[in-house]
Amino acid sequence: MKSAISTDEAPKAAGPYSQGISFNSLIFTSGQIALDPKTNKLVSGGIKEQVRQVMSNLKAVLSAADSDLEKVIKTTVFLKDINDFSIFNEIYAEYFSGTLPARSAFQVAALPLNAMVEIEMIAHR
Repeated sequence: MKSAISTDEAPKAAGPYSQGISFNSLIFTSGQIALDPKTNKLVSGGIKEQVRQVMSNLKAVLSAADSDLEKVIKTTVFLKDINDFSIFNEIYAEYFSGTLPARSAFQVAALPLNAMVEIEMIAHR
């Protein structure tokens, strides 16, 4: 059964999509950029601050679906500048331990609101 995931702890969907979808025991998050859910504005700072906010947003969506980062199977990462990849990796690694999720990472031409990073996840309950 498919159901929408929604939480006030992550930014509201800015279009015709859900923050995430639960399907049986799987959770698919929409891509998150570094929006502060209280202000709906990009956090100030650079790539480190943006990655931390994105991960916080994703943790909130997963939590609303009774999951967490330890249950993440796959992530997809979109970077505005591939030169930020090593800094991104440094911060991203702080959030995972044990068996790490599979991951793809790409440089893209642009992200919403000129964000530096967007991440989506697939997890299980």
